[in-house]
Amino acid sequence: MATEAEKRLHRCCFTGHRPEKLQAPEGVVTAALEKEIRQAIADGFNVFITGMARGVDIWAAEIVLRLRDAGEAVRLICACPYQGFERGWKQSWQERYQAILSAADLVRFICPGYSCSCFQRRNEWMVDHAARVIAVWNGQPSGTKNTIDYARRMGVPVVAAKA
Repeated sequence: MATEAEKRLHRCCFTGHRPEKLQAPEGVVTAALEKEIRQAIADGFNVFITGMARGVDIWAAEIVLRLRDAGEAVRLICACPYQGFERGWKQSWQERYQAILSAADLVRFICPGYSCSCFQRRNEWMVDHAARVIAVWNGQPSGTKNTIDYARRMGVPVVAAKA
């Protein structure tokens, strides 16, 4: 049985912005994400962790699931900050969120409920369980920047999905 440290070597997580903070449209971002996900698979990563926020996290999860359904030997872990995280979203985003949770290999709720630190705790949990971070970042101070900074402090390589 593989140890947690051994499993981590094959795990990759995502960090990125909500759609309204990105300069590029969804199709451009998803093409860049898919390129980096395919590269990660080629590099030996087979488990992907998504934080399940609107935008980059959901798009990345949908790509991983599509690749898995097409025969790639990959798995998806959803690291949700807390149960009910999606309740205030538009219906279309809630449907995408629920479809991903239903199809995921593992769903983990990091915190028991909302708190001011739940998103940072979710982000740190993802980095702590991964050996690579794929990031879509606009250069501005944000949760995405905090996650990139944390990954760098922890020695986890960050790859930018160039959108």
